[in-house]
Amino acid sequence: MELYYSFSALIVLASIFAYLNYRFLKLPSTIGIMVIAIVVSIFLVLFGETFLPRTFGHLNDLMNSIDFTEVLMGAMLNFLLFAGGIHINIDDLKEQFRPVVIFSTAGVVISTFVVGFGTYYLLPLVGIQLPLIYCLVFGALISPTDPVAVLSILKQANVPKSLETKVAGESLFNDGMAVVVFTVILQLAIGQEVDLSLESIGILLLKEAGGGLLLGVVLGWITSRLMREVDDYIISVLVTLSVVMGGYLIARQMHISGPLTMVAAGLFMGNFNTKFNMKSITQDYLIKFWELIDEILNAVLFLFIGFELLMIKDLKYFMIPGIISIVVVLLARFISIWVPTKFMSLRTRFNPQTVKVLVWGGIRGGVSIALALSIPKNEYSNTILSITYCVVVFSIIVQGLTIAKVANPKKIVSEEREAVMADEHQ
Repeated sequence: MELYYSFSALIVLASIFAYLNYRFLKLPSTIGIMVIAIVVSIFLVLFGETFLPRTFGHLNDLMNSIDFTEVLMGAMLNFLLFAGGIHINIDDLKEQFRPVVIFSTAGVVISTFVVGFGTYYLLPLVGIQLPLIYCLVFGALISPTDPVAVLSILKQANVPKSLETKVAGESLFNDGMAVVVFTVILQLAIGQEVDLSLESIGILLLKEAGGGLLLGVVLGWITSRLMREVDDYIISVLVTLSVVMGGYLIARQMHISGPLTMVAAGLFMGNFNTKFNMKSITQDYLIKFWELIDEILNAVLFLFIGFELLMIKDLKYFMIPGIISIVVVLLARFISIWVPTKFMSLRTRFNPQTVKVLVWGGIRGGVSIALALSIPKNEYSNTILSITYCVVVFSIIVQGLTIAKVANPKKIVSEEREAVMADEHQ
């Protein structure tokens, strides 16, 4: 019952903030909700104990009563990734397969080490001492782009389809690699023995990522066949819900990636179901149901991110380290995109505008905060959480609000045409 009360309070707050944003701020819904939550959090931190002690106490109790890591990674993320996967066209993804795979694997590893070494050498300049291994932990949790944040913001950016598929595809698939890297480095940091051989890490990655994708495809195929036989919108909605909720339970028992299971299942079902004659009313209800789930959970998630400010002690002390971390993360993002594009340029041409959008569109979100909160409490955990929060807030608000201007679709299309003409001339 306690969880019901907590979720009810979050829904009420999310609806109020969404209304205020729609009437006054007029920002993209998720960003507007998060901005209002941050403003409310700052007010309560500064004046809550003096002027609104009961409100401050209740909100603190609410945030402390919810395990954000478990709620996001174990519940919300599965629904959001499935909803995102349903709307990705598999043919578009096939065309961008090489960039998506390379950015979501090699890109994550490159970014992890660039962020790790960058923060290790720069943070001591402002009085923050983090061991190298914990800097690498921070690099691992901040390197994956957040699929929820990316997908919700890309909807309004109006970028070309090929570029949207690269950014969205990377964000959907980089969780498997990121979780493996984060898990290995965190175990080293807390003193557990870890087999660092390529064989051991390869098996772990194959089990985590490969197993998740395989399970998702199997679930997607089975349920799609079932839906093909019963063309009813109520049953279709129930079947897709069972895939998400039951699929996560199976993935958890098998110790494989739940997020990748949901991505694969969503991709399979979203593309398979268009190939048979589903009634238009069934398809319409199914699409609208998952769009509604996506919007509601996004609103709650971004509200959550805004209120996570209440969980961080002495955030003002970490503002300068946070700014340094933002610069390091952006530099790491550039390197992790630029280096692979140089290797891929032999077969795939990347124009400067595309690289710019890939870098600026690498938005971090709730996944990074959830991973930061999963670090066992010690003398470094609050520092990592604080600088993670700074990077995530900057990423969502600044990058999220400016990605449409940075994208400049006309310029991208123009450069792509010039690239094609150059290739034909050669």
